[in-house]
Amino acid sequence: MKQALHLKLGQQLTMTPQLQQAIRLLQLSTLDLQQEIQEALESNPMLEVTEEEGPSQTSNDAENETLSSPSAAETATDSATDNHTEETQVADSDWSENIPDELATDSNWEDTFQTAGTSSSVSNDFAEMALESNDSADETLQDHLYWQLNLTPMSEVDQLIATSLIDGIDTDGYLTVALEAILEHFQAQNDEQLNSIEMDEIEAVLRRVQQFDPAGVAARDLSECLAIQLQQLPDDTAFRNEALKVVNQYIHLLGNHDYKQLMRKARLKEPQLQQVISLIQTLNPKPGAMITSSQSEYVIPDVLVRKERGIWEVHLNPEVAPKLRINDGYADLIKRADNSPDNTYLKNHLQEARWFIKSLLSRNDTLLKVTREIVARQEGFLEHGDEAMRPMVLHDIAEAVEMHESTISRVTTQKFMHTPRGIFELKYFFSSHVATASGGTCSSTAIRALIKKLVAAENPAKPLSDNKIAQLLDEQGINVARRTIAKYRESLNIPPSNERKRLV
Repeated sequence: MKQALHLKLGQQLTMTPQLQQAIRLLQLSTLDLQQEIQEALESNPMLEVTEEEGPSQTSNDAENETLSSPSAAETATDSATDNHTEETQVADSDWSENIPDELATDSNWEDTFQTAGTSSSVSNDFAEMALESNDSADETLQDHLYWQLNLTPMSEVDQLIATSLIDGIDTDGYLTVALEAILEHFQAQNDEQLNSIEMDEIEAVLRRVQQFDPAGVAARDLSECLAIQLQQLPDDTAFRNEALKVVNQYIHLLGNHDYKQLMRKARLKEPQLQQVISLIQTLNPKPGAMITSSQSEYVIPDVLVRKERGIWEVHLNPEVAPKLRINDGYADLIKRADNSPDNTYLKNHLQEARWFIKSLLSRNDTLLKVTREIVARQEGFLEHGDEAMRPMVLHDIAEAVEMHESTISRVTTQKFMHTPRGIFELKYFFSSHVATASGGTCSSTAIRALIKKLVAAENPAKPLSDNKIAQLLDEQGINVARRTIAKYRESLNIPPSNERKRLV
C-alpha cells in the first residue's frame, strides 16, 4: 500500500485555559476552594486579600473580558453581582501592555507564563482559617483500658493476660479473640511460667477486665454485655433480676419481639415485661462507642437563604472565601514598560491573577443563579417542610438558567445552602416524581416525609405494614406501589412492621 499525506478539515470542541480554570473552580467544594485560594495567594505576588469593608471598586477589565468559548455561558456569567464585584485596578493600558487577552486553546499556563512559588503577605485570619488543624490525638478505647490496667494491682502474668485481652477488644467494646486462642498463644511461648497458664486464670482476668469502665466492656456477645451492665446496678434496682433472666436466657425472643412467648417462658405479666424492657433499653449495647470519639466534620454553607419582607433572598456566604484584588504596589511597577526579567515576571502574574479573580466571580455568579432558581421552585419546602417538596431534576434547572445539565451537576455537588430549616446540600432539592390520582406529580422526598409521619403516629402495638401505608397514601391521592414504600422506608432506616412492634 502506497503511503501518502492527506489534508482534512474538521471541527472539534476545545477549551481555553481560562474556561478550564473556571470549570475546575466551579466544581470545588468550600474547603477545596479555600485551599485553592490559599495556594494562589502564596504563588502569585499580584494577588492580595482585600481588608477594607467598604463597597468594592469594579474594574473595567472585569466587565469587558469574557471567557472565550461557545459554551462559556453554561459555566460562567460575565457580570458580577453588587455584593461580589472585582476589586482590581488594572484598567490602565500601560499595565496590560503586551499581555494577551486570551491564551490559545488547549494550552497551559506554563506555555506562556513563567511560574514561581513565591510567597506573599496574606491575611492572618484567612491563613489561620485555611491551615488551622487540630493535632491532638483522641483517646482510644485501648488507651482508656490500659490506663485502668496500670492502676489495678495484678501480677506480671495477669497483666500479660489482661494486655492480650485488651488488644482483642474492638471499637464497640466487644472481645473478638477467643480465650482458647489466647491460651494457645501463651502455651507456645518458651517460658515455663507462661506455659503453666490455665483457662481458669484467663477467665478470672477477663472478669476483672469486664469491671473496667465503660460498663459492659470486654463482653463476648450482646447477652453478656447487657448482663454485665445489669450486674453493676444496685441490688435494689426494680426488675433487675427479671432483666438478667431475660438477657441471659431469652435475648433471642426479645430481639424478635415475640412478647407472648417471652411472657410465657419468663413467667412475666405484660406490665412487668414493660418494666423489664424499659430497664434493658437504658443499657448501652455498644459501650466502646462512649470512649472512641470521631473527629467532628463541620459543614460551611456556600449560600444563605432567608426571608426578607416576605421574599426569599439568596446571598453568598461572605465567610467562605476572602475577596481578592490586584496588589497596587506591584501593579504600579509594570508601568516601567521595559523588557527586564522582573517586569516580564510581573506581567505574567498580573494576567494570571486577573483570570483567577474573573474565574472566582464567574463561579459565584453561576452558583447564585442556580441557587435562586432552586429557591424559587422550592418555596413550599422552605415554608412548610419536606411534605411540600416539589419534584425537580437537573434538566428543569438547566432549562431555566440556560445551562447544560453537567454544569448544574457541578454547581450542586458538595455545595450547601443554609436555610431556616437547616443546612442542606443543593442535591437534596432534586428528587424524582410519582404520579398522583389527580394527574399531577409528587416528589419522592415528600413521600418519604409522609411515610415518616405515618410511622411516627402509628400504634406501637399494631404498626403499619407497607401495604397499609400504600393504602393510606392512596387515600391522599398518591399512587405508590408496596415495593416502592419498602424502598423508601429502608432509605429512612425504618425497620419493617414486625420489628417495630412494641408493648402498649
